[in-house]
Amino acid sequence: MSVEAQPKKKNYPDHYRHAHRIAFAPLTFQAARIARDNGLLEALERSAEAGLLPAEAAAQAGISLYAARVLLEACFAADLALLQDGRYSLSHSGFLLLHDETVRVNMDFTQDVCYRGAFDLEASLKEARPAGLAVFGPWPTIYEGLTQLPEQALRSWLAFDHFYSSGAFPQALDLVFGLPTRRLLDVGGNTGKWALLCLAHDPSVQVSILDHPAQLALAGAAAQAAGLAARLDLQAMDLLDHARPFPTGYDAVWMSQFLDCFGEDDIAQLLRRGRRALAPAGLLYILETYWDRQPNPAARDAVIGTSLYFSCMANGKSRMYHSDDLRALVAAEGMRVEHDVQLGYHTLWTCRPL
Repeated sequence: MSVEAQPKKKNYPDHYRHAHRIAFAPLTFQAARIARDNGLLEALERSAEAGLLPAEAAAQAGISLYAARVLLEACFAADLALLQDGRYSLSHSGFLLLHDETVRVNMDFTQDVCYRGAFDLEASLKEARPAGLAVFGPWPTIYEGLTQLPEQALRSWLAFDHFYSSGAFPQALDLVFGLPTRRLLDVGGNTGKWALLCLAHDPSVQVSILDHPAQLALAGAAAQAAGLAARLDLQAMDLLDHARPFPTGYDAVWMSQFLDCFGEDDIAQLLRRGRRALAPAGLLYILETYWDRQPNPAARDAVIGTSLYFSCMANGKSRMYHSDDLRALVAAEGMRVEHDVQLGYHTLWTCRPL
């Protein structure tokens, strides 16, 4: 583009501001988080429309006047605070940052799991490995080291994982168990949340979980605590060892937010092994949060943002998929999507072998 053809900054004030917000985004993120975690946003909320002077906000939050000024100005620039006649008050966006569960889960996950490792996103993309994971340990993927993460990082990881999966589970239970389901294989069952719900929902079902030993340890402990361990089979497996078949004879094979943890070549192999695990009339279920099937732009952007976590922290190869990409892989492995159900942010596919 020639110099003459370049857009003039003065003609695009909103776009120019947005570009600058991205330039300072890591610093703004930390300022917003500190304002949230140190009581500054709460102080603004208590002041209602009257607002607070910086000195008053500092006193209520228990921070220095310098810190209050820096944070309040940063929050104002980020539209988290309003400013009138020298007094700051909480904006609608600030209220969401303070109280909305989705925003809190996402922010804690970004801070505790992703923030330091995000510096190595470029290396992760170039080398197809989670280069940022080195801030926590030497594991090839985050899943091998999950139970060894620092306590706060593990807490935020689990909160994020459960928040984006369990919301659709109650509706999914009715759909899966609307058909005779006596044996269910939960591939990548993680901490066992879905498996335990199935066991509690149907007292006759037998559930098997395939996953890394670290995740199975968490699932097993949860099953013991719930008194459901007798009908739960835990099988440790390197799910990327595609020469190793899944156990067979299942009425249902369940893959919940599992396939997005892998690249497309691995997904094809996992679907193939999942299909072979089915009994003759069995069905394979895929529950995913496709970025193109979100109810609003905020949800879409959050799902897309999760791809960056997969790149720099999880495994360096996976992403949150467009539904067309996964549908093509399902078809290529000799299955058709028999039922396509939207469950809020999630999509549940019932796949039948052809």
